[in-house]
Amino acid sequence: MSWYRNVVWFVKGLREYTRSGYESASKRFDPADLEVDVAGRSFLITGSNSGIGKAAAKEIARRGGTVHLVCRNKERAEDAKGEIVTETGNQNIFLHIVDISNPKEIWKFAEKFKTEHKLNVLINNAGCMVNNRELTENGLEKNFATNTLVVCFSTCFSFICLQVTVSSGGMLVQKLDISDLQSGSGMFDGTMVYAQNKRQQVVLTEQWAKTHRSVHFSVMHPGWADTPAVRSSMPDFYQKMKNSLRTEAQGADTVVWLAVSSEAAKLPSGLFFQDRQPVPTHLPLARTHSPPGDEEKLMEVLEELSQKFKSTSPGSPQCH
Repeated sequence: MSWYRNVVWFVKGLREYTRSGYESASKRFDPADLEVDVAGRSFLITGSNSGIGKAAAKEIARRGGTVHLVCRNKERAEDAKGEIVTETGNQNIFLHIVDISNPKEIWKFAEKFKTEHKLNVLINNAGCMVNNRELTENGLEKNFATNTLVVCFSTCFSFICLQVTVSSGGMLVQKLDISDLQSGSGMFDGTMVYAQNKRQQVVLTEQWAKTHRSVHFSVMHPGWADTPAVRSSMPDFYQKMKNSLRTEAQGADTVVWLAVSSEAAKLPSGLFFQDRQPVPTHLPLARTHSPPGDEEKLMEVLEELSQKFKSTSPGSPQCH
């Protein structure tokens, strides 16, 4: 069955996820959706010093939004901030240096941020694809810590009204597997681990939409975009597809649309988007649906794991 999923997904990708796929889809876009002024609204974007995160930050900054960049590398983050300010003329760009793979740092950052800033929209964009199994200083598998656990912690920002998570269409080749969340057994395949993490993000979004009624949740696929992450983590794929990949701005388009458009906010919470429209989370006949019990168990395990790293200081935000 895995070969079937991979073949169907790749054929679908050639048709929809490439630059030509975006150009075809964009013919139905309504330009008025993004002709908005978001001055006075605050947006936090993780992994925003390059790629889709930086492209989204620029577009939001151009529309007057206050943008908080959450990045790990201080030097590259400062370069990105300078570029965004210069290109948009928006001075309300703030920088926060946080290692997203370190849950202890995330707890501390969330607690401090809550006391100093307001936040309307959270964009979970940070991610990684490590092709060899690595453990963080907290003993967590790095892909899992960066791609899945960090998204679990995002509900610490309980004062937001909208959350967007940048996932991947690669999740379509994976069925939720809760038996080995940190990929400790069997052969380690970074691409498939990444795809499993992205499936987990979709499940998290769907589950939170049911329980957090005050927040509008969305998760999206940016298509196959030419980003530094793709070049470094998937060099063979990049070499084969580089002339067909979307630009970073094209990859970020639906992120921006979900974050600022009133039309997007009218749609139900918990949906998976591609090119400004909700799309199925499973390929036909791919057998990737999971029983509700597995989804509930994922939530329980992540909640239990996240609480292990909770700050002990008074007033700590709660993740549920």
